[in-house]
Amino acid sequence: MRTVTELINNKDKTAFSFEILPPLKGNDIEKVYGIIDKLIEFDPKYINITTHHSEYMDKVMPDGSVKRVNIRKRPGSVAIAASIQHRYNVMAVPHMICKGFSKQETEYALIDLNFLRVHNLLLLQGDTKRLAPEQIYPNRNEYATDLQLQVNDFNEGISEDGSTFEKNLTPFAYGMACYPEVHEDAESAESDIYYMKKKAENGAEYFVTQMFFDNQKYFSFVEQCRKAGITQPIIPGVKPIVLMSQLEVLPKIFRSSIPEELAIELRKCKTDEESKEVGVEWGIKQCKELIAHGVPSLHFYSLMATESVARIAREVY
Repeated sequence: MRTVTELINNKDKTAFSFEILPPLKGNDIEKVYGIIDKLIEFDPKYINITTHHSEYMDKVMPDGSVKRVNIRKRPGSVAIAASIQHRYNVMAVPHMICKGFSKQETEYALIDLNFLRVHNLLLLQGDTKRLAPEQIYPNRNEYATDLQLQVNDFNEGISEDGSTFEKNLTPFAYGMACYPEVHEDAESAESDIYYMKKKAENGAEYFVTQMFFDNQKYFSFVEQCRKAGITQPIIPGVKPIVLMSQLEVLPKIFRSSIPEELAIELRKCKTDEESKEVGVEWGIKQCKELIAHGVPSLHFYSLMATESVARIAREVY
């Protein structure tokens, strides 16, 4: 097995990777293939697949009563990851999240992934905003560091209930997230880096940043991490802007500030198509500067932006 760090450890060229969203229920795998087919020419070293917990909704029953039901809007990332690896011979990296899953469900996913020879993961806390009370399991991983310890135990043949089993021939390798502009739940930038270092010490092989648009914030963040003794690769996450509304939405949802130079150009836009052009131009400029600084890889958040990612990659690779 090769790991993400092995694949991006090429001093001659910055690696390319991207993230996909599983299709909504009712769509098949061809929708995922259609996205990958548009980006495969850029030789992605790995492809991330997001994971989503199920959601609850109120459903009107035939007798007129209202029943709260659990629905899963998207298929799990396990099957999609295996399909991608089989079809494209490219490493698939499914996300694993704490929120909305019990430790037992997480273990089942690890068992399935190992069986399917998917051994690279991205471990995340996950979104808590749409969790129903029924999904806050007592036997859960509260934080990404808790999830990390469960994966570490699994690699050593220790089950979530403390029992032991014959450990897998191939252990799981994983990366984790980091935040150049501070996680929304962090007490401070210093505490963010403190916990990031804990993740590094406990086995995280690399980190992928939340999206950012100001390279100086990334460069400053990496410098602080190195001073703190974090030596793992820190992969910049890039998101091309494609909608006028993202000027206000992205800072609110992801705490990703928009540089004034970019904001000025976006305010001039009268249509989403104009915003998309600004996003591509900014993305090319941003990525060229990151590559010039020797980043190990560029990781693109491609949701609604596949065409823009392809245009940027064509200019910088």
